Amino acid sequence: MKHIKFLPVLVATTLCTHLHAAEPAAFQASLTPDIAIEAKDTRINGLSLSIWGQNPQSGVALGFVNGSTGQSKGFTWGLVNYAEAYNGVTWGFVNFSTGEFNGWQSGLFNYSEGPFYGLQSGWINVSQEFTGLQIGLVNYATKLDGVQVGFVNVALNNPWFSEFPDKLATGFPIVNWSF
Repeated sequence: MKHIKFLPVLVATTLCTHLHAAEPAAFQASLTPDIAIEAKDTRINGLSLSIWGQNPQSGVALGFVNGSTGQSKGFTWGLVNYAEAYNGVTWGFVNFSTGEFNGWQSGLFNYSEGPFYGLQSGWINVSQEFTGLQIGLVNYATKLDGVQVGFVNVALNNPWFSEFPDKLATGFPIVNWSF
């Protein structure tokens, strides 16, 4: 009988917790994605300060490791930044995106698996489908629709590659382009 008295309290607490997690929050502070003020599935529309944070967000994320899940946008600055679909700016030593990225990645190593539209600037820039400008020591794109400026520039979709060695290769020092 004692357990039955606590059942309504348990149900009400569970519902309130679930409803709270669905609402966006203006601030997030986290040590890890699971040790944070807000749950990792809560959208942050504002500021995130993290040792390691991971939320869908619209705003500014500052930390050592910043994870932007879902469709996110804003400015991210940290040692390592990773995103699914992102619109905005990510600055860090390592920047990684798995979905569509629109904006600017800047760091030592930038990598984009999905379509990328914008600017990659860093020591090493790697992109699968790249539209825009890559500036770095090494620039690589499987499919380039834009310009690469750097010491080593590789665009696999340049027509010269299929006609090598009769024509020039896909890689060029200083400047490479494909439209």
